Amino acid sequence: MSSGSARGGGGGLGGLVAGVRSFFDGLRWVARNPKWWFIGLIPALLALVLYVFAFVVLTLQVGNLTEFFTPFADDWNEGLRTTFRFLVGVLIFGVGLLLAVKTYVSITLAIGEPFYEKLSEQVERDLGQLPEAPDVPIWRSIARSLKDSLVILLYVVALTIPLFVLGFVPVIGQTVVPVLGAMVSGFFLAVELTGLAMERRGLRRRDRFAVMRANMGAALGYGVVAFLIFLIPLAAVVTMPAAVAGAVFLVRSRLLPPSGDGHPAPGPLPPSRERG
Repeated sequence: MSSGSARGGGGGLGGLVAGVRSFFDGLRWVARNPKWWFIGLIPALLALVLYVFAFVVLTLQVGNLTEFFTPFADDWNEGLRTTFRFLVGVLIFGVGLLLAVKTYVSITLAIGEPFYEKLSEQVERDLGQLPEAPDVPIWRSIARSLKDSLVILLYVVALTIPLFVLGFVPVIGQTVVPVLGAMVSGFFLAVELTGLAMERRGLRRRDRFAVMRANMGAALGYGVVAFLIFLIPLAAVVTMPAAVAGAVFLVRSRLLPPSGDGHPAPGPLPPSRERG
């Protein structure tokens, strides 16, 4: 790979700014190419419909779920039981909403793998040369994407739980914890969204993590901006194509820039270490 990437050239303030710029470069690209924005919008809308359906089901069943999880409250007096189960119902709904926020990108990328692959390839062509991707059957690519998304989700949950607990600590919970939470979510969001461009360069999940850690500033700049925008209602749906396009800008400009001969730089690890 290029020397800049090998040294972690996407770190520091310069990397942070470049990461932020990459997201907005993707936004400008889809604005200039509305056909590709529409194509990338299709799987995002399908995922939205799926989540709306899931929340309708959850809303209809939340009463039964609260009773299922709190059988010990059956003998309480009616006022206390009703209040307690209402709070449990709010908690269940809140957990469902949190899971929706954490998994929406993963599900959308899985549903839209063929769509986003083509969109990502078109961005590569517009920026120069399209790397020759490994020949992988589409079903295997989708299965790998789902597996990677599950692993990333487990990482996010493992790091989110202690942050959730720390959120109850006065002062720290209202200042430091939200910042750390955005950084954690942003980093893993960047890992997911750059997956298409990196796999095109022959990098598997372990190697993608290595590249992102070496370029932490760029990864956080891009990922945190995407995370904050995705928190706005429906913004994740509208800007998903831009996020995929921006991931290509990020990979080409900061993470794995083309080498001097115009060809994409090789990955950071030899093929023998590329494992799923």
